[in-house]
Amino acid sequence: MSIHTHTHIYKLASKLHVQSGYTVIFFKYLICKNTIYTFIVPFLISMLILCQPHLLLVSVEIFLQALEDGLKRADADPSVKAVMICGENGKFSAGADIKGFSSPKRRGIALGPIVSLIERSEKPVVAAIEGVALGGGLEVALGCHYRIAHVKARMGLPEVTIGLLPGAEGTQRLPRLVGVPAALDMITTGKVLCLVIPPKGVKICSLPDVDALFCNSIFLPPGQPLGPRRLSLKPVPKLPNMEAFLSEALVKVKKQAHGCLAPELCFQAVKAATEQPFADGVRREQELFNVLLTSGQAQALQYAFFAERAVQKWTTPSGASWKSASPQPIHKAAVIGLGTMGRGIVTSLVKAKIPVVALEQDLEYLNMGRKAVMFLLEREAMKMEQGAQTLDFHNPARLQFTVDFDVLRDVDLVIEAVFENMALKKEIFHKLSRICKPGAFLCTNTSALNINEIASATSRPQQVIGTHFFSPAHVMKLLEIIYGHHTSPTTIATAMQLAKVLKKVGVVVGNCFGFAGNRMMFPYAQQAVFLLEEGSRPEAVDQVIEDFGFRIGPFRMSDLAGLDVGWRSRKGQGLTGPSLPPGTPARQRHGHRYSPLPDLLCENGRFGQKTGKGWYQYEKAGGRTAKPDPWLHSFLSQYRDTHRIKTRFIDQEEILERCLFSLINEGFDILAEGIASGPEHLDVIYINGYGWPKHRGGPMFYASTVGLSRILAKLQKYSEAHPDVPGLQPSAFLKKLVAMGNPPLKEWMSYLSRPNNKL
Repeated sequence: MSIHTHTHIYKLASKLHVQSGYTVIFFKYLICKNTIYTFIVPFLISMLILCQPHLLLVSVEIFLQALEDGLKRADADPSVKAVMICGENGKFSAGADIKGFSSPKRRGIALGPIVSLIERSEKPVVAAIEGVALGGGLEVALGCHYRIAHVKARMGLPEVTIGLLPGAEGTQRLPRLVGVPAALDMITTGKVLCLVIPPKGVKICSLPDVDALFCNSIFLPPGQPLGPRRLSLKPVPKLPNMEAFLSEALVKVKKQAHGCLAPELCFQAVKAATEQPFADGVRREQELFNVLLTSGQAQALQYAFFAERAVQKWTTPSGASWKSASPQPIHKAAVIGLGTMGRGIVTSLVKAKIPVVALEQDLEYLNMGRKAVMFLLEREAMKMEQGAQTLDFHNPARLQFTVDFDVLRDVDLVIEAVFENMALKKEIFHKLSRICKPGAFLCTNTSALNINEIASATSRPQQVIGTHFFSPAHVMKLLEIIYGHHTSPTTIATAMQLAKVLKKVGVVVGNCFGFAGNRMMFPYAQQAVFLLEEGSRPEAVDQVIEDFGFRIGPFRMSDLAGLDVGWRSRKGQGLTGPSLPPGTPARQRHGHRYSPLPDLLCENGRFGQKTGKGWYQYEKAGGRTAKPDPWLHSFLSQYRDTHRIKTRFIDQEEILERCLFSLINEGFDILAEGIASGPEHLDVIYINGYGWPKHRGGPMFYASTVGLSRILAKLQKYSEAHPDVPGLQPSAFLKKLVAMGNPPLKEWMSYLSRPNNKL
């Protein structure tokens, strides 16, 4: 905590003392490390001596105990007139250590009673907020009688994002301070709000729990009663239509939660503040907190939190890792192809302040792409605080459109984003290898194609890597990073650094058809279609998957993405279309079960939302509202009759298990082959790229909670019923883990003596 950084705090403390005759105690603390330190520098001593104060020093190991002891000493010391609590290194407090919530033995003093102790103090207690005041840190500030904040301080109660609620009386104090609507919004979403100096003439948007900015001072007249400053004594501000407001708010919270418990229980805690006295509301808060703390959802969300950080420490079977590889800086990038994916990638790069060259094959496509990119950037600029000038995308030095490959000579990195056509990609990479400077990295945005084959078209395979963005690329967080046989550690590190700069979650995986995410998706989508053949309907399958927590089921997703995308890929693989050998059975390929249903829909011009018809019908081409289609129901009935498939009732359990367990089963094969370094990599991919509900922790974490023996038994059951479906035959690695007694997820990889690396 430097003197220069906090001069404004000291000035405020000086004004506080001079204007009121009160003394200030400084606590320097960091909750997440559970430590408290003495804060004393010559400048501070000189200032306080000039003011003739009494300075109380607090220095003990455990923060909460120290804070409690210090407050009691301050109250008992007649020479101390006021207390100021501030943070370390420009941060008030980032809240509690998340690992403490999942610890089987949570020791130490609870924060709630300490916050109450702060509030009960007979002497003014001021929270001086700089940097962040999050979670328990903000709850400490709410217990204080006054709050002052730097104009860029960020405040929030993000406990809901890890499956909990504010457990130190925050759900009861915040509504009394900012009102029920604002408190509900903050607590049920976990939003972090920032106090920003506004442009001239723009009204500042700030939290009403801030009594002053650091540039001002608080006047505390001696003898002023503190009763009105104690939030627990304040009534919750009434709304003229409180009951109706709460009913509408609950519907909204449930809709946004998608099956996650924490937002709804946060709502119930805030509602208690509107209906019960403070003490009763606190008891209700604790009851709800304990429900969440012991729920599987809190465990899953906290697992996901740490898994996302674990995947940043990547490794490969060859021994390359984040420890020894250094990324190269990217000062200028290029994107080839301005279709849907290319446009989103360009937008992401511009938002990250990386100068971009956008290239298309001819002027017609270039102009179409330019118009679409500009539309996206204008929309993104409107979301930002200071408008379009922030992105500076009208500056040719920041964003250039061209059809000339020679313009790419000085770029540091190229991302190719053309159609999934191997011949086309190899042609482009051969050209890039000749044109780009020797140190340039060559990335392909492919969702399934072989990275090694693409790299073979270049003279620099060590600098070729897959960067699989997810659509829309400027929105979706996941970036699947695929290394080939020759890809260098520096290239992997650079791609991971690019993901970080783009504010995406990069996950390093090996090279195989579909890589990790799409490879696991193939059996999931396959089972969904097989269920239609056997008697189900798209809306029934989607409903089960969405009830599980996915935002969108497999058939609505297929309509959104476009059925023609998969159709094109299957034709390229020779599974359908002109290259299919004559006499091939309609429902078999290579001796395995195959469903031609998606191909037949495409042959009928049903490509999904873009044509207004797919697995569902839409109000128009490009429409978004999916409605069950009687035509499709009739088509399915005729299809079953044609192929002599006996229709049967399929219950929700079978739908869920066949879709999800086949996906999980493929995940075990991916782990066994060394394509992914660990189960958390697959979970992060599915949470951030495929809509897996975060409160269920990802597919592999979910498998560990369901029980591997149960998954194995169900796969064996379904495999016996459908012996021609490879995706239902249990993975050898899954069988091994069950035989070893269902070890915990963190130990799974230790049962692979050495990965069966197929790279």
